[in-house]
Amino acid sequence: MASLTTAPLVIRQAQVLLPDGAMALRDVRVENGAIAQISPDLPPTPDDILIDAAGLTLLPGAIDPQVHFREPGLEYKEDLFTASCACAQGGITSFLEMPNTRPLTITQDALDDKLRRASEKCLVNYGFFIGATPENLPDLRTAHPVCGIKVFMGSMHGPLLVNDDDALERIFYRDLSDPNYENRLIAVHAEDMARILQRREKYAGVSDPAIHSVIQDNEAALIATKRALVLSKKYQRRLHILHLSTGEEAELLRQDKPAWVTAEVTPQHLLLNTYAYETIGTLAQMNPPLRSPQDNAILWQALIDGVLDFIATDHAPHTLEEKAQTYPNTPSGMPGVETSLPLMLTQAAKGRCTVAQVMNWMSTAVAKAYKIPNKGAIAPGYDADLVLVDLSTYRPVQRETLKTKCGWSPFEGWDLTGWPVVTIVGGQVVFDHGTLNTAVRGQALRFE
Repeated sequence: MASLTTAPLVIRQAQVLLPDGAMALRDVRVENGAIAQISPDLPPTPDDILIDAAGLTLLPGAIDPQVHFREPGLEYKEDLFTASCACAQGGITSFLEMPNTRPLTITQDALDDKLRRASEKCLVNYGFFIGATPENLPDLRTAHPVCGIKVFMGSMHGPLLVNDDDALERIFYRDLSDPNYENRLIAVHAEDMARILQRREKYAGVSDPAIHSVIQDNEAALIATKRALVLSKKYQRRLHILHLSTGEEAELLRQDKPAWVTAEVTPQHLLLNTYAYETIGTLAQMNPPLRSPQDNAILWQALIDGVLDFIATDHAPHTLEEKAQTYPNTPSGMPGVETSLPLMLTQAAKGRCTVAQVMNWMSTAVAKAYKIPNKGAIAPGYDADLVLVDLSTYRPVQRETLKTKCGWSPFEGWDLTGWPVVTIVGGQVVFDHGTLNTAVRGQALRFE
């Protein structure tokens, strides 16, 4: 295990994913937290820490743009330390975290508290959303540093639920006559709360968790996405659609997607569907819910075609005790940061996509959309956030090896390749052949 140090690293003889998408056998030198050189052969100096990467593939560290790490207030499910350990083991070197903690991240003070906690606890880089309420418009415009504004249009209760037309209009408003008027990204959880409430009443008393996908149906998602798109176009407001889950939404964006709109999809909405309720029950329950195999296929094609821009996990852990309750008393959400990269690299191994596409969806495109400088590529001058993966070995997802505090995965038993072997954050080895270096600390992300 490499110790916490500022000494130069030389990663030797890795198959390196270059910015043009090609793979080439290269040495990579890291100095002062950044990539300094890439060459077929870099003679090491006596001060270098050498990493033998023979047989391994070097990729840019993954950036997970939607996670719920539960701190402060819900640390019994997860906390920033355990979640960042899970990230490091999963090859995720940066994350963007959501505001539905306790207290809610809806003020500068709450944001500052999270940044302080992360600086003390996080093994990887971090950024945070500010949450929108009907009342906190000034905070939405001035809170800093934030990656964007999170709007829950549905699947939420309390102050973070924003399903009123007037409140949404105020949040999306931008003075188009003022070139300096801020166009801060708005990320929406797009489900229509009115439809969900009507359908909850209709199906009250049903305890089969599969009813969750019936209650929060495709139409509930489509209504909200259309609503957000109308407001985004009205004010040319930068819009991001979180965890898009339906074929109908994908086809809507295929026909009508302004240049300033992006959308993401989760591995679970690509790889799991409503049949999962039969095998894993409430562990399959999330918001928005799992959909049909047909939705899986349409989402895959939309991702390949660039209609969907990147991948997020929506890591939202709950304890097994909470998940063991009877629906509808079970909470929605599942963990994902440890499995997302191997899941997608396994799909590449199956020929559904390429490794270069996976890393565009999980790193390069995320850095571009959120304007995170110097991340998302292996090139001189870029930050040394890197992951060495083994694309030749398969092993199953096992509950006992997970670092997430909740201790389970909806993909338990799946045989995957592309598991991280070494993860590097800011030029420091944070994960090495199964061992975490918990002395490493990530940095607060910048958003240009």
